[in-house]
Amino acid sequence: MSAGRGRWTLRRRLTVAVAVGMALVLAGLAVGAVLLTRTRTEQARVTGDYYDATVLSDDLLTSLVDQETAVRGYALTRDPAYLAPYRAAEERGPADFATLQRKLEGSPQALDRLQVAARAAGAWQRTWAEPAIADVRTGGTLSGADLDRGRTLFDAVRREYSAYREVLGDERDEVRDALSRDVGLLFATLVAGALGALGACLALLAALRRWVTGPVEALATETRTVAAGDLHHPVHVEGPPEIERLAADVEAMRRGLLTQLGVLEAAKAEVEASRLQLEEQARELQRSNTELEQFAYVASHDLQEPLRKVASFCQMLARRYEGQLDERADQYIAFAVDGAKRMQQLINDLLAFSRVGRLSSGFADVDLEACLAVALRNLSAALEESGAVVTHDPLPTVSGEAGLLTQVFQNLVGNGVKFRGDEPPRVHLGVERAGDEWLFCCRDNGIGVEPEYAERIFVIFQRLHAKDAYEGTGIGLAMCKKIVEHHGGRIWLDTAAPGGGTTFRFTLPVVGPQEGAATAAPVTAAVGAAAQEGDR
Repeated sequence: MSAGRGRWTLRRRLTVAVAVGMALVLAGLAVGAVLLTRTRTEQARVTGDYYDATVLSDDLLTSLVDQETAVRGYALTRDPAYLAPYRAAEERGPADFATLQRKLEGSPQALDRLQVAARAAGAWQRTWAEPAIADVRTGGTLSGADLDRGRTLFDAVRREYSAYREVLGDERDEVRDALSRDVGLLFATLVAGALGALGACLALLAALRRWVTGPVEALATETRTVAAGDLHHPVHVEGPPEIERLAADVEAMRRGLLTQLGVLEAAKAEVEASRLQLEEQARELQRSNTELEQFAYVASHDLQEPLRKVASFCQMLARRYEGQLDERADQYIAFAVDGAKRMQQLINDLLAFSRVGRLSSGFADVDLEACLAVALRNLSAALEESGAVVTHDPLPTVSGEAGLLTQVFQNLVGNGVKFRGDEPPRVHLGVERAGDEWLFCCRDNGIGVEPEYAERIFVIFQRLHAKDAYEGTGIGLAMCKKIVEHHGGRIWLDTAAPGGGTTFRFTLPVVGPQEGAATAAPVTAAVGAAAQEGDR
């Protein structure tokens, strides 16, 4: 026993209590069974053997009296009809006597007295009744002395039967008294058993109160105190070792909770500090965004005008003095015009990039078929000039901004047309449903991208080629990445796609139950405005 060495556990206490109770119950049942058996035996003797013996004894005595009367009547009247009771008693007597002997087998003293009485009856019958009947039948006459002698002999028979009846009555009274005593003992045993059972139940209830319910209620009170928020309240309960061990486990849990509470309070302090720091960073970010908006305003208004003037005057110089200056002067003017135009394009692209997710008109259901059609119209000149063929699967409807998603298609298709190889460009837009996302694929047959540049191409102003080889500012794929992420998706370069060319994949959330993509249908754009092509 780990708790309270030398003390009995609750299981041992209950086991011993139940064992003692069972032993007492079995002892009571054994005593009751013995008394009940004795009572039934004694009752059977009183109401069976002794009752039958008494009745048979009375019948035998009555038969003897009838015989004695019959002999006297025959002797006086010489009428044979008087002998009928005598002969009937002779015929019935042996059987009744044998039955009476069987009834008295358990009473040796009464049986002995019965035999004495039977011998006296037999002596009367042999020595007087039979000779008297024979004398009267042969014509003789019984004298008064003969009748007195017969009466004397029959009185002896009466005395012996009276003694036998007295012994039989005494034995019957003894058995009846024993039956009364055993019935009283049986009743007393039943009452004692009932009282003992009641006492055992009360003792068991008291033991359970002291050993189980009392300590458990005390433990529950202690536990509720701790559960109410008083974690510093120690849990201690006295009782059986099992209850004390349970209390010790609860106390260990309380201490563990107290330790965890300390850790949580420390973590809460850290979280609060982090929250304050985040709030400060949010304010700094808000200030930064405000400054960025101010910069965007300056870039879109104050910087555009000087650049337009520079570009305009450089173009005027080129037109007016073309051929009048030397070749190097014409080259310098061309450089200035090109630089001013590139600066304007960079500013416009930077403004467009900064506006993604910041100046939003709100999401709505967007038909990507319409977005792709607009993008192809914007790229119509490049498509016609390059002889490109653009195919696509049936495109779904998503939630987003139509203008931004149009830019994604325009930049990806424009890249496939711009970075083409020797063959005419072929661009395919595929789509399939993957769970709760649409998975788009834009595949072309162009010059491709090396796997080591898979991440770099999505960084703003990062170019893999010289500006004189391919036009653009290096902002197209960065714009696509920002737009896709703004719509809750992701975009990446599929470096494991089979075949040559470039394969871009991106995802957009599914807005509702829609049909999946069907077979691709070729589309070629022939008319449209000038395209603002993406690049990498």
